[in-house]
Amino acid sequence: MGTLEGRLALVTGASRGIGEHCARALAEQGARVALAARSEQDLSRVAEDLPNDPVVLTADLAQPGAGGELAAAAVEALGGIDILVNNAGASEIKGQDEMIMRLNYHAPLETTKALIRQMAERGHGSVIHMSSIAGATGVAELPTYGATKAALDSLTRSQAAQFGKHGVRVNAVAPGLIITEMWEEGRKTPGLAEGLAGHIALGRWGEPEEISSVVAFLASDAASYVTGQTIVVDGGFHGVTAWGDYF
Repeated sequence: MGTLEGRLALVTGASRGIGEHCARALAEQGARVALAARSEQDLSRVAEDLPNDPVVLTADLAQPGAGGELAAAAVEALGGIDILVNNAGASEIKGQDEMIMRLNYHAPLETTKALIRQMAERGHGSVIHMSSIAGATGVAELPTYGATKAALDSLTRSQAAQFGKHGVRVNAVAPGLIITEMWEEGRKTPGLAEGLAGHIALGRWGEPEEISSVVAFLASDAASYVTGQTIVVDGGFHGVTAWGDYF
């Protein structure tokens, strides 16, 4: 029996990358999962081999009000939500600051607000926001993206304080450099992947499964006393300095 047997989950941005792996990890642990993204075709590809009768919900979370609409659709489809993974997001896009803020911050806020009270009424729940190490440090090329992730970290702490007494835990996961579609083009730049790996304590980029396993842990009762935290999963990239062979 999986650690999430009988739980009902909603994962946004579940059609690829970290979101897809989160959906798979939760389903493998016994949860019934509603997968949300813009592409029904991509969602169906993910859902076709998931156990526990998954549900596909199309949504464009960059649109105002889409988070609340998605939450209502998920509750109707599953009968309730115990686990919410706010993974949908986008990196920096020139001239699209408002859209990035809308997708990366406002949509998770809307979706969580629409679901967290029914979690409280059910007496339990786990919300997991997908943050980034860019939220904790300045990245010259990612000013808006980093700001949205810093806002998610703050939201995590505030919601944890607000809803903890109702049995709802709220945490965030902050990935470092992970091999996903988001980095597909960048990793083709000669020397870039290797150069960045040299600044990671473990000496390599991460895999999506190394993020989804932490998400599955936070969703489970094994993390029953963990709330209000942003868990950094970056192989020792942010906040770690390698001094080479001096010692």
